[in-house]
Amino acid sequence: MPENRSFATGAFALELGGAKIGFARSFRGGGAVAEVVTEKVTGDNFAKKHIGPPRYEDIELQVGFGMKKELYDWIAASWEQPYLRKNGAVVVADFAGKEQSRREFFEALVTAVTVPKLDGAAKDPAYLTVKLAPELVREQKGSGKATGELGKNEQKLFLPSNFRVAIDGLDCSKVVTVDALTVKQATVADHTGDARDMARERGSIEFPNLKIALPASAAETWRTWFADFVINGKNGEESEKNGKIELLSPNRQTVLATITLLNLGIYRLDDDWTGAETADKVRRVRAELYCERMKFSVGQPKFAVRDVSDRVGSIIRR
Repeated sequence: MPENRSFATGAFALELGGAKIGFARSFRGGGAVAEVVTEKVTGDNFAKKHIGPPRYEDIELQVGFGMKKELYDWIAASWEQPYLRKNGAVVVADFAGKEQSRREFFEALVTAVTVPKLDGAAKDPAYLTVKLAPELVREQKGSGKATGELGKNEQKLFLPSNFRVAIDGLDCSKVVTVDALTVKQATVADHTGDARDMARERGSIEFPNLKIALPASAAETWRTWFADFVINGKNGEESEKNGKIELLSPNRQTVLATITLLNLGIYRLDDDWTGAETADKVRRVRAELYCERMKFSVGQPKFAVRDVSDRVGSIIRR
């Protein structure tokens, strides 16, 4: 019989800068890979192949809102100019809490953050998906037990039905869904020098467009803006709007996180018959908006947003 037995994975613990941050719901990636390079066919008609320098796959984590502040500050910085690199580790533990392995990463950048689809009818918990691009990854054996402060940091449950939307001058009190949002940070590999592990530099930030559904009966202010902005051509910067999306706790009394939306412009407003076969048969409209910039903050934002409407009502449910 083999001496080393397999184990059932119980938890994925995140560390940043030597500090214990909390448990992730899932973890994958960070492995070393090398690209296969094919050279031109030689005289014997056989292509010559070899591998290039190694690179490390992105690390992908699903996390809730019970992690320590350092992770959310890192996410917030990745949406701004003063981005941060961090060293850390993902510790894989079994159900008894014993460390089985440590995947240590160095000089990592946050390359993507996905906020799940927000839906007033959703019932299952949801999580943020965070991707990290490390310059170097090292696999280590686990030692000891993932206990103490790390084990006490419980996740704050987030249901995607608990959210609020507010946009300047628009009635957002009956918004039903907001499609998933992914903010992407491009990285560029630096091939200069003779080091086998390539440096990764930050590229441009890509903020997604918004897709929002609401009942047709609550869309009057949206139709007015669309007519002015698209049909009548009043779409200069002065006609753009600001707003925010708040992710709420299950009792809807606490703001878990705020996504601030800057320089919004509407470019589509149309009937959305998705779900029209359900019992309520509510006619809806679907609005699509571009967004030049977004900011992320745990809880209420610590910065002022120009003219963001406070008119945020309860979410209707199907």
